[in-house]
Amino acid sequence: MKDLDEEYFNTANLLREKALTQFNCQKFEALSENNLEIALSYWNSLEDIHLWQQDAEHQVAQNRGKIKWYTHFSVEVCEIQRTYTS
Repeated sequence: MKDLDEEYFNTANLLREKALTQFNCQKFEALSENNLEIALSYWNSLEDIHLWQQDAEHQVAQNRGKIKWYTHFSVEVCEIQRTYTS
């Protein structure tokens, strides 16, 4: 990760809220440490993920991130088979 500024945090908060309220994202969690960030988002369907991926505001933010905030990023789509909690 490159230096994160106020614009990054404002954009991240805005898009997190948009994903949760308009695109059926169920939960979003992120952790940053030692210039790395891991973000997990939970969705009901692949269709919801695809619609979020196609959102114009989200695409602009992704492009901005590639230029300004991230040196590298990857996205993996996984299916949760089982959850254990205590």
